[in-house]
Amino acid sequence: MSTDLWAETSGDSALPLAVLVHGTMDRSAGMLRLSRRLDDRFHVVRYDRRGYGRSRDVGGKRTVAQHVTDLVDVLEAVAPDRVVDLAFGHSFGGNVVLGAAERHPDLIQHAAIYETPLSWLDWWPGGTAGGAAVGAADPAEAAETFMRRLIGDDRWEQLPSGTRADRRAEGAAMVAEITDLRRGAPWAAESVVVPLLMMGGELGRPHHQRGMQWLSEQIVTSSYLRVDGAGHGAPNTHPVELAKFLTGFVA
Repeated sequence: MSTDLWAETSGDSALPLAVLVHGTMDRSAGMLRLSRRLDDRFHVVRYDRRGYGRSRDVGGKRTVAQHVTDLVDVLEAVAPDRVVDLAFGHSFGGNVVLGAAERHPDLIQHAAIYETPLSWLDWWPGGTAGGAAVGAADPAEAAETFMRRLIGDDRWEQLPSGTRADRRAEGAAMVAEITDLRRGAPWAAESVVVPLLMMGGELGRPHHQRGMQWLSEQIVTSSYLRVDGAGHGAPNTHPVELAKFLTGFVA
């Protein structure tokens, strides 16, 4: 089977299989630091989700359900007939992992997520980076709004003009997936039966911390670990700590 999405693998193919799923307005490169610390324990799959990075021009729906289908297709293309010992999703990628764990419990052996947004819940704040972005006039403006909220105005202005243009071009994918997530839960918590590790940062926003608490009450197979000193971008800022938690979880 083939896939139109860009994907690559690292680590010995004889090792247990892991897949890393990036969040909104990110790409597989955002998982590279974490991947490098897992390569000695896993055969690691990273890929650019539909609408981002080297998969930016792949058309079709940008719903959570489609992203789950994409994940399964990528795995079948690069690691056919193998079970996934560890599926890790950062931010929005956590919803993709949870959807895959619900739909394919025979494929996903262990699931792990980091500060996954639950924006369909009525208490989820509207003033998040995603909430502010979807109110922008057009997708390109929405993408820039999101990035400015995420990394700050100064860092955004310091990015090369080509990088800023690339990020603005990903606005349609961002708006589509955030809008879809707000429509309702993309998976049923009671149907997620695989072991689940939830993680959050010590410096995480209150709504992310509350979200992880809510999930722990819904999914009986879950456990929670806090990453000291980390905010939302832990795969980049604290890859050593994340890798330690993930390898310990699967061991």
